[in-house]
Order: sequence, then C-alpha cells, then structure tokens
Amino acid sequence: MGEKMLVLGIESSCDETGVALVQCAPGASAEQVPELLSHALYSQIEMHQAFGGVVPELASRDHIRRVLPLAREVLGAAQRTLQDVDVVAYTRGPGLAGALLVGAGVACALGAALAKPVLGVHHLEGHLLSPFLSSDPPQFPFVALLVSGGHTQLMRVDGVGAYALLGESIDDAAGEAFDKSAKLMGLAYPGGPLLARLAEQGDPKAYALPRPLLHSGNLDFSFAGLKTAVLVQSQKMVAAAGVDTFQALPLEKQRDLAASTQAAIVEVLVKKSLAALKETGLKRLVVAGGVGANQQLRQQLNAQCAQRAIRVHYPELHLCTDNGAMIALAAAMRLQSGRQQAVTHYAFDVKPRWPLNLL
Repeated sequence: MGEKMLVLGIESSCDETGVALVQCAPGASAEQVPELLSHALYSQIEMHQAFGGVVPELASRDHIRRVLPLAREVLGAAQRTLQDVDVVAYTRGPGLAGALLVGAGVACALGAALAKPVLGVHHLEGHLLSPFLSSDPPQFPFVALLVSGGHTQLMRVDGVGAYALLGESIDDAAGEAFDKSAKLMGLAYPGGPLLARLAEQGDPKAYALPRPLLHSGNLDFSFAGLKTAVLVQSQKMVAAAGVDTFQALPLEKQRDLAASTQAAIVEVLVKKSLAALKETGLKRLVVAGGVGANQQLRQQLNAQCAQRAIRVHYPELHLCTDNGAMIALAAAMRLQSGRQQAVTHYAFDVKPRWPLNLL
C-alpha cells in the first residue's frame, strides 16, 4: 500500500450522509494525526421536519441517493480517483439498521470492485476521536464526554481502542432532553439548537427544574425526569396565561423556560465531567458529539476547567454532528496504530446497538 494510505470513509447511521477522504501513515506514532483531504455532507433535516423526527425508511432511501455523488465530490475536491483509495471505511453501528446497511453495502461493494480492503467503524469512536482533526488536537490519555444524539457517556480513553466506560445515560440522553423539551415548546425538528437559540436571552434561574442524578455518587446520567418537569412547567404556564399553546405565551416566558432547561442539562454535564476528571486524576477533557456544539456547555466547561488547570478539547463546530470525516479518521487511526487490520472479505453486517466499551 506504500508509505501513505488513503482511507475513504462513509457515514450513514442516521439522517446525515457523510463521505470523506483521509490520508495516514501506517506505523506512525500516536502523535501523528491523519490528514483530512476533503469531506462532504448532506443533511436530511428538511425532509424529516414534516414528521417531527427521523423516519428510518425515508432516511435509508435518501442515503442511497446521496452517497455516490458525495463520494465523487470528495474525490474530485482532493484530486484523487477511486483507484487511489487504499481502504474503504464505513459506519457499522450503532444507528438505524436500514441506514447503516446502505453505507455498509456501498462500502463493501466499492471494496470488492476495487479489490481493496474494507473496515467497519464504531460511530461513537468516530465522535470520540473527531477532536484530533481540530486545530488543537488532544493527547492520550483523557476523559471523554460523548454527547451525541441518543448517547451521553463518560469514558476514560488511554489510546485508540482503549476505552473504559465511567458512566452513561440510563434513560434519555442529553441530546434527547434538548430535542424533546424543544418539541414540547412547539419548536421545529431538530429542536436542540433552536432551544439553545431561544435560551440566549432568557433567565436560566427563572424556573427551578430538576438536575437528575446530580448527587447520585456515580457518573451516570438521567434526563427523562427533566423532560417531564419541562412538560409540567409548560402546561402550568399555558394554563396561568389562559392561552392554548406554549408558543402563544409572551416571548420572554418562552425564553426563560428554554434557558432554565438548558441550564439544568449543562449543569449536570459539567459537574459529572468534573467528577470524572477528579476520579481518574486526568487533566485533559475531550467533548464530542452534537451537543458539544452548545455554546453554554463550552463556556461553562472552559471556565470550570481553567480553574483546575484542565485542558479541554472540542471538534471543530462543523464536525460536531455526524460526518464522514470522523469515520475516515477513526479507521485511519486504528490502522495507523496497528489496533486493527482492514479485511478483504466483503460479507458485512451492521450493529444497530453496539456499546463502545465492548469495541
């Protein structure tokens, strides 16, 4: 394969189709981060908005339409051809089964057609390693706060593939708490970013919402109770104002509940992350996943960690949500570190449920 290896990565686990091209050097040191040559992303948000959430069958069909044009776009941007690709990587799980099958099928078909090896990648490992593509990449070991869609986890990370679970969500994840609370407020799908925008001018102390498991003595998370409290509070506000819907309330009231909801989620994430750092004795925190783009979370983590001489690392904002770059990167880092070999048999399966610590 020569000294440099080109990895084409395909992400199709949910409602974004992502393709990217990464270059790495097998056998290189852990400090040598693979280089992102190009990446392209198509989001299905507009299509799913009419339904208030992701429709798996529609997601799968749209991935079929998008993945090959995106691959051509990525290869063209990097001035490479399919024949230049050394390994084809794809998201094997977790995610929506049908959506995963599209990426896996295309990747394995490409591998077979090119007689090149393929590699199935763990979606959350992609998120976890994505800050290595930032202008301030971390170094091992570190604590990782993974806040991606249906997952909220704290991991101890000692190297590529060396992950120990410290705590996780036992019901709703932080991303679900944002999105479901936003839906209760009548905000469009996906509501998390819209709730954060509404919260910008609100009072985070206006409503006393619960901080579930904040004093549990462990590093697990629970956000289902918060969602229920937001529902009850919004119903009280609507009844007191004598209006029919939450959106009929004065904007100030809407902003205050959004700010109070965001404050509850952020406080739990920050305090549990600090507890994990204290428990492990590590001085480096990596935040990854879609909720990692939340500005309140970033501001509070930065402030709290600065007081404790702890370095915090984030992915670039455009790489917080699902994307092909993180999948190509995770595959490249696995190959580079010798943790895994790509394979040249093209039978494939997907893992809709796949705990990262069992990787």
